Amino acid sequence: MRTRLILYLTLLLVLVTGVTPALGQEPDSSYAGSPDYPAPTFPYGLDWLNVPAPLNWSDLRGKIVILDFWTYGCINCIHMIPVLERLEQKYANELVVIGVHSAKFENEGQTENIRQIVQRYELHHPVINDHQFQVWQQWRPYGVNGWPTFAAIDPRGNILAVQSGEIPYEAFVNVLDGMVTYFDSTGEIDREPLQLELEADRLATTALAFPGKVLADAAGGRLFISDSNNNRIVIADLDSHEVLEVIGSGERGLLNGELAQARFDKPQGMTLVGDTLYVADVNNHAIRAVDLQAGRVDTLAGTGVQSRVWPPAGGPALETALSSPWDVEAGESGTLYIAMAGRHQLWSLDLVAGVVEPLVGSRREGLLDGPFESAELAQPSGLHYEDGQLYFADSESSSIRVADTLNGEVRTLAGPTDNNLFIYGDVEGPAGESRLQHALGVTSDGMGGLYVADTYNSRIKHLDPQEMLLGNRYGLGGSGGYRDGDASIAAFDEPGGLSYANGKLYVADTNNHSIRIIDVADSAVSTLNFSNPERLQIAGRPTVIAGNAAAGLQLRLPQQSLTPGAGEISLDIVLPEGYKLNDLAPFSSEWSSGGEALLIEEENLQQFLHEPALPLRVPVTLQPGEDLLRGDLTIYYCEAVRDSLCFIERVTLEAPLNVAAGAGGTSILLQHEIVPPPVTSGGF
Repeated sequence: MRTRLILYLTLLLVLVTGVTPALGQEPDSSYAGSPDYPAPTFPYGLDWLNVPAPLNWSDLRGKIVILDFWTYGCINCIHMIPVLERLEQKYANELVVIGVHSAKFENEGQTENIRQIVQRYELHHPVINDHQFQVWQQWRPYGVNGWPTFAAIDPRGNILAVQSGEIPYEAFVNVLDGMVTYFDSTGEIDREPLQLELEADRLATTALAFPGKVLADAAGGRLFISDSNNNRIVIADLDSHEVLEVIGSGERGLLNGELAQARFDKPQGMTLVGDTLYVADVNNHAIRAVDLQAGRVDTLAGTGVQSRVWPPAGGPALETALSSPWDVEAGESGTLYIAMAGRHQLWSLDLVAGVVEPLVGSRREGLLDGPFESAELAQPSGLHYEDGQLYFADSESSSIRVADTLNGEVRTLAGPTDNNLFIYGDVEGPAGESRLQHALGVTSDGMGGLYVADTYNSRIKHLDPQEMLLGNRYGLGGSGGYRDGDASIAAFDEPGGLSYANGKLYVADTNNHSIRIIDVADSAVSTLNFSNPERLQIAGRPTVIAGNAAAGLQLRLPQQSLTPGAGEISLDIVLPEGYKLNDLAPFSSEWSSGGEALLIEEENLQQFLHEPALPLRVPVTLQPGEDLLRGDLTIYYCEAVRDSLCFIERVTLEAPLNVAAGAGGTSILLQHEIVPPPVTSGGF
């Protein structure tokens, strides 16, 4: 116990004061770890991402390891991603970061959702899906009890220390420099690179990449899209969907200037005042102003560095550090409201005086209504202002709330009303009984009501703010999906932003890399296809745009008669002249059956291939009876000459089967013919 206490106090000293203990000739508790506390063995059977196979401590011998206990909706965890990225760059040969993803929300515990987040957050280190908290429980005696928490393990596999909370880069460097120096002197550092298999390599460059927010400008006939992972803003015609302008070069950074040269870093919410578009530039911790007439981007508030001042205080806009502003909304009399997710507050920006300051929230993370100064918020991430009422999606409390700017009070309109951040679900009803799961967006329905992006439930809901009554409208819920059609079948995947105009609801369907359009009158959901998608190409990157069947074409094939025994699925993809499969993006297929007459071994249920040989052959077993084969295909293809312009097609093939002695062959023949969408011949 004494040794462990020394370890904790040593790291705490470094983290708080930045003072590194002196190194002696012999290992001390700061750097050599403790033979009494070897790191627990990783449990068997967990899903690992970014590596070809699960790791154990023998694989990591000679490496300094940082375990990052995180969950992907947590803003404090998000704040640490760039810090870890800098450490990985500085100690590229000595350090291995391993993300232990112990989910808060049910949706966050699904491996496929974590896979998308690993791609979205551009993580280049191993990540474990610890959704049953097995790793967490192993480390709990050492101090793992909140997100984020970091554990440092030395090259011998011994625990150095454990610390919770956001940790500055410089504090990590103080510790890691000492560890590298010491273990270099003993010859124990292994600088051989760890073998990785990055999820980013599975992701094609799409015309939109994880779009976070959308803004419909009915008066100007424009649609503004935060193309978040492409670090830019796209402006399209509201009716024709022609790309009118692209703001930002696509490169990460904080750079002002002309539209094409400006740089953003994961932009999210937007609001329009006259000819100026204001943008919440999340990872730059800044509010940017786009002068649409002059064609210029400038920084309006923030210093470009995350605020670590406590308590958070306001001041001159360009001298005051912000913390992950997730949305921005125009109020009255030259006021902008900011959803300051990183401070669990709402802030205001006086455009005339150039002053930014906290407006709502005590700074404590919680779900507590009351006066502005004492109310507790939890990572507000979406805003809508109307008639003195500032509605906000309070994501970590899974609620929709309102800040009444006329009387200075906060009320909860949907979701739990108890001050408990672990109450969530998917339930219709009045406030206190209704349930959401990490809602990120809220907007008007044009008639006094609100639409809500219930993000982790992959649904769009409707809220009557007067009656405080929440109801489901669109989306199948569950783990999400991608399908157009009427409300009974339409599917979304973690929608994050909403905007309403002219009877249509525009949805930033984040994990589907698309903007969806809901025609409210007939409840029909469609996918926005740009009429000139070549404008969205990023130089040097093959860019995938939506094809004709982007949101899920379903085809029923004629019944096939087969003979029992060992058989195969034989799938052929037919492309027209002048087109080819994209050799840089993955082709995927997922197969299922009723199991009555067709048996598919588990290892053959999914294929994930670059440059697949066609026809694709999948072994199966046939036995007497009838069955239905279903294949869900994702196909990337390009123009053979101009292969920088590519397309994506998602299609479900269903083939009824009859298996009987002497009925036919043993090969299930499937063929899909692709018809590319029309594309204009213009360039950038």
